[in-house]
Amino acid sequence: MTKTPQPDAVSALAWLVDAGADEAVLEAPVDRFAARPPAAPAAGRPRAPAPSSATPSQAAEIPQSDNIGRAMEIAAGCTSLEALKGAIEAFDGCALKKTAAHTVFADGTPSHRIMFIGEAPGAEEDRLGKPFVGRAGQLLDKMLASIGLDRNTNTYITNVLNWRPPGNRDPSPEEAAMCLPFLRRHIELVAPEIIVLLGATAARHVLGRTDGIMRLRGHWLEYFAAGKMVPVMPTLHPAYLLRQPAHKKLAWRDLQAVEDKVKSLGLLEPAAGGR
Repeated sequence: MTKTPQPDAVSALAWLVDAGADEAVLEAPVDRFAARPPAAPAAGRPRAPAPSSATPSQAAEIPQSDNIGRAMEIAAGCTSLEALKGAIEAFDGCALKKTAAHTVFADGTPSHRIMFIGEAPGAEEDRLGKPFVGRAGQLLDKMLASIGLDRNTNTYITNVLNWRPPGNRDPSPEEAAMCLPFLRRHIELVAPEIIVLLGATAARHVLGRTDGIMRLRGHWLEYFAAGKMVPVMPTLHPAYLLRQPAHKKLAWRDLQAVEDKVKSLGLLEPAAGGR
């Protein structure tokens, strides 16, 4: 029996690219967040004893996957918002913390379970240690007031990231991945009845969607938290609206949908105590 010759590997790869393939999929899923096992020592070479404590330079060399795994373990152990806040303030696995003035946790009233999630602290937020207190925050307060919401009485606000990226740059995927375990636990502890995502970064990291915010906004989506599916409304970030005021009409439509949902769920009724 004549064996059919195998095609040249480079030619086969070129054919796949021309056909539109853009990624390789394995037979089994790969957990990118799992810590890698330590490499086996070379044969005949004794293993150096582990140091009793890590120096700052050694700590900087800790694999990022280890920090992500540590964040997941720490977040899972938090049973209250106060404990989570303290854990985030003590966490040193994200390089953004080294350049930030403050850890920015949250602001507002979690007991009504109306949760707004933004992207990352800006300069004013970093200076004061609270989310949405600069120009974008002032606009957000006006947006909330237009539908009967107020962070001081019935609305809770946080960000995907707890530390300001230098120069307000977009966070890297690794930086966001180290903050996501804390955000997910944050959402679980608040147990919101409705989530509003402010901007593309929040939508991408909370929902795992890569669609542009213009495509996502105005449509009710869902997020699983605290044992149930929670309605989610992605909308435009207030900072974007300051740059593109003509799009405020789009945000207003989204806010009206949020207002209707809040009323239908009875979330503006007096809440039984804070969390």
